[in-house]
Amino acid sequence: MKYLIVIMLAMLVTVGNLWGFDVGVDGAGECGSNPEVMVYKLASCGPAAQDGSIAVSPKCCSLVKRVDKRCLCAIVLSKELQSRGLNPAIAVTIPKRCKDSRRPKGYKCGAYTVP
Repeated sequence: MKYLIVIMLAMLVTVGNLWGFDVGVDGAGECGSNPEVMVYKLASCGPAAQDGSIAVSPKCCSLVKRVDKRCLCAIVLSKELQSRGLNPAIAVTIPKRCKDSRRPKGYKCGAYTVP
């Protein structure tokens, strides 16, 4: 049921944007869409964002490498990430654990710094 609601919300936002309505929320500019929705798109990263000792899945790494540093920060600081029990301090380490050489080393993301 949760997934159906999320899909319907994403469709509503998409249709609203197509019709020229500004249906975004604060932080939407960083990701091109709501960072709360981006959390769902990066669901394969969930286990790695809860426990730093868990290997990051190849799917997660593939997705994270395509995310801009400002969007990554918006995702890490999102209420949705935290409400799902994901740890922002661990989530911010995922680009390094994916061995992403383009990761924004030292980038300040709220109280967190990308290693």
